[in-house]
Amino acid sequence: MAHAHHHHHHERSGRNLLISILLNIGITLAQVIGGIISGSLALLSDALHNFSDVLSLIISYLANRFTKKQASSKRTFGYKRAEIMAAFVNSATLIVIALFLIKEAVERFFQPEPIAPSLVIWLSALGIAANGLSVLLIRKDADNNMNMKSAYLHLLTDMMASVAVLLGGLLMYFYQLYWIDPALTIAIGLYLIYMGYDLLKSSTKVLMLFTPDSIEVEGMVEEISRHRAIKNVHHVHLWQLNEHEIHLEAHIDFHENISIREFDAILKDIEVRVHHEYGITHVSIQPECGRCHSSQVIVQD
Repeated sequence: MAHAHHHHHHERSGRNLLISILLNIGITLAQVIGGIISGSLALLSDALHNFSDVLSLIISYLANRFTKKQASSKRTFGYKRAEIMAAFVNSATLIVIALFLIKEAVERFFQPEPIAPSLVIWLSALGIAANGLSVLLIRKDADNNMNMKSAYLHLLTDMMASVAVLLGGLLMYFYQLYWIDPALTIAIGLYLIYMGYDLLKSSTKVLMLFTPDSIEVEGMVEEISRHRAIKNVHHVHLWQLNEHEIHLEAHIDFHENISIREFDAILKDIEVRVHHEYGITHVSIQPECGRCHSSQVIVQD
C-alpha cells in the first residue's frame, strides 16, 4: 500500500509539473514580447524569471521521472538523489538570476526609459493567473519533497513578482512614477535571494553527506551504548540519502565474543530505537570485540 501511494504521488506531481511547464512557456513568450513593446524592465525581468521557471520545472520534472527508475548493479542506489540535485540546481539558478535582475535595475535607475504601463498591467495580470494556478497544483507536494519545494518556490516568487509588477504598472499609469519599475525589480531580486538561500543550504547539506540537523550524534551514540552488551560505538557515519531515507553506519565493540544470533537480536533492537527516536531508515553495523578501547572515539574517517 505504501509503495502504491508513493507511486501515485509521483504520477500526480509529475502531471502537475508538466501542466505548470506549459503554462510558464506561454507566460514567458507573452511577457518577453510585451516587455520589449512596453519598455518595462520589471516585465522583462519577470519574463526572465518565468523562463528560469520553465528550465527549473523541466529539471524538476526529469528528476521526478528519474526517481522511478529501479536500482541496478551499476547504480545500487538508483536515482534517489535526482530530486535533491534538481533542488540544488534550481535554488542556485534562482540566486544567480536575482543578482542579474538587481544589476539591470540599478543601471536602469541611472538611464530611465519610457514605459507603456497599460501593457504591463495586462501581462502581469496574466502572469498572476497562470502562476497562481501552477502554485495551487504543486503546493500539496511541496511540503515533503525538496525537489517539488524548489519548483513551488520558483512559481510562488514569480506570482509575487507579477503582483509587484501589476502594482508598479498601476502606479505608472495613474501617477507616472516610472522609477517604481527598477525599484520593484530590485525588491523582486532580493526576495528571490532570500527564498533561494535556505533551499540551497538544505540541498547542499544532503549532497555533502552532512549529518541531518535533527540528529545529535553524541546523544544517539549514548542511547545505543546503554545496551549492557555494548562496550562502545565508533566510526559513526550518518547521512541523508534523500528526503525519505536516513542512513546510519557504525562499528560496535562488544564486551564479549557474542554469537551471530545474539548480535542479530541487538541489531533489531537498535534499528527499532533509532527509527523511532531519530527517523533513521537504514542501519549498517560492523560488530567487533576488543578492537576499540576508547568510548571517546565516535567519528572517524
